[in-house]
Amino acid sequence: MEVRLEPSWKELLKNEFEKPYFKDLAAFVRQEYQTATVYPPPKFIFHALDSLPVEKVKVIILGQDPYHGAGQAHGLSFSVPEGTALPPSLQNIYKEIEIDLGHPRHVSGNLDRWAKQGVLLLNATLTVRANRAGSHQNKGWETFTDAVIHELANKKDHLVFILWGNYAQKKGAFIDSNKHLVLKAPHPSPFSAHSGFFGSRPFSQTNKYLEEHGLTPINW
Repeated sequence: MEVRLEPSWKELLKNEFEKPYFKDLAAFVRQEYQTATVYPPPKFIFHALDSLPVEKVKVIILGQDPYHGAGQAHGLSFSVPEGTALPPSLQNIYKEIEIDLGHPRHVSGNLDRWAKQGVLLLNATLTVRANRAGSHQNKGWETFTDAVIHELANKKDHLVFILWGNYAQKKGAFIDSNKHLVLKAPHPSPFSAHSGFFGSRPFSQTNKYLEEHGLTPINW
């Protein structure tokens, strides 16, 4: 399968595209888009990777599934397109930015502005059926996104991994915290945000670490 992808990612992940699991995954995803309503739109499946070259990645925020409601998913974890109502988890992320940094809350839920500064907003699963959360789990996407994280963690230094919730923390359990900053907290979902997400201050900690290593902080 020919995968159209930002060149530095295509080079980094070229071995993955030849593996049997990825060929099976590609066939499954192609069939799903032909027979069901699937999000995000096809051009946004790899939007997280296409948004910034490998060499510019400074921060990784791991999500689980794309949003499964109409008009929400556009390939970046926790993000929604311009003009779309803010999902509850993103509302809580913005509340924590206000608590942590004193910034007023954004109206727009489009996090492309973070991606342009070096934040990789990566979901573990890159596609989903409409209104069926988790419907594309265990089809191969998790293996692919594990490879993304492994390659970054092994080949780059001084990255910040932000792992919200048990799922993200298990997925990032192998990351060397002596080489990178690993920030863990409960998920920003309304079900868990008050159990330690609020007050965890990931945004100020990220910027402090980046500055300590000579990198430009993120304008959250």
